[in-house]
Amino acid sequence: MKIIVLKFGGTSVGTVERIKKVAKIVTSYVKKKFKVIVVSSAMSGVTNDLINKSKKVSKEFSPAEYDVLVSCGEQMACALISGRLNHIGYKSRSWLGWQIPIITEGSYKSSRVSEIFKNKIMIYLKSGGIPVVTGFQGVNIENRVTTLERGGSDASAIMIAKFFNAVRCIIYTDVNGVYTTDPKLIKKAKKIEKISYEEMLEMSSLGAKVMQPASIQDARLNRINIEVKSSFNNRSGTLITKRKNIKNNKIISGISFTKNDSKITLVGIVDKPGIAASIFEPLSKNFINVDMVVQNISSNGKETDLTFTIKNENINKTEKLLKSNKKIKFKNILITKNVSKISIIGVGMITTPGVTYRMFKALAKKKINIQVISTSEIKISVLINKNLVNKAIKTLHQEFGLEK
Repeated sequence: MKIIVLKFGGTSVGTVERIKKVAKIVTSYVKKKFKVIVVSSAMSGVTNDLINKSKKVSKEFSPAEYDVLVSCGEQMACALISGRLNHIGYKSRSWLGWQIPIITEGSYKSSRVSEIFKNKIMIYLKSGGIPVVTGFQGVNIENRVTTLERGGSDASAIMIAKFFNAVRCIIYTDVNGVYTTDPKLIKKAKKIEKISYEEMLEMSSLGAKVMQPASIQDARLNRINIEVKSSFNNRSGTLITKRKNIKNNKIISGISFTKNDSKITLVGIVDKPGIAASIFEPLSKNFINVDMVVQNISSNGKETDLTFTIKNENINKTEKLLKSNKKIKFKNILITKNVSKISIIGVGMITTPGVTYRMFKALAKKKINIQVISTSEIKISVLINKNLVNKAIKTLHQEFGLEK
């Protein structure tokens, strides 16, 4: 039995006409003798509308009831897809997470799939049926509905592909695949035919919005090949796969960026073991994500400066936590808004010397000042003035031949 998982995003199921198009795509795979499991997101805009309603009801809306509420969007989309498949002569029905069941663990709003019971779906597939499964949701050991993180329908599809040993998992969206950078900013951005899990994970973590990082990590750990493609045309997409499956002569695969960062520098903090942990502990407990971190070498052995970046919406909360933290002492706190992180990503830089030099030289030629630098095995990130983002991306896109 050749099982294929087809996942459709919010824009792909956003209207009745789009639902009809989805049904045609699904049946095209049935005609190719695949056993198809469909996974659907909510129709575009529906989840946000439900979230806004919960906020109007209560600013302290129950997390458990929140999950029940926001999971309704996927149910509606799945019913419409199944209804259309039935209309055109195919056996189909919707399956909610608790009906399968899809078992999750973790907290409400951000659960993870831990197990999927296959029996009911397998029987239905063997009977010739097309199951249409709600993405983004499951059920916990207390038999309560849970949801995954936003964008969790991708994770649902990947885990279904894992448990059902699917030959392929295709993520249908409103873009043709993964691009070297945002094609809305750089018209010469090119679609990437194949990209490794590691590169895609870095790109999504650093600002690319094609897929959520947690979903890519699930695919990497379970070695699930993912194809990202558009439901709006018949063009080929981007395959996300293992490194060894890729023959690529480019050093850099893509460029990611963020636009809502702020830089915080603590000046004159006491240089002693454990000081960094004392700084970041309250931030962690308050769910403030810290990104780039740089600590200067102490010149006198007593004091140093520490710089890190956070999202703009966390500035006020972070400043209050730092100033009220009795475990640390510092002379001053400097906050710089309107900064952005630009990152070049590529497994090719592992074996290619001089990539850092080329990046810095290219930016320097365009008089783009670098404020903070961080690196990993397959990426280099720099913090720059937000107003220079487009200029920096264009410069680096040309420097590393991504337009060819």
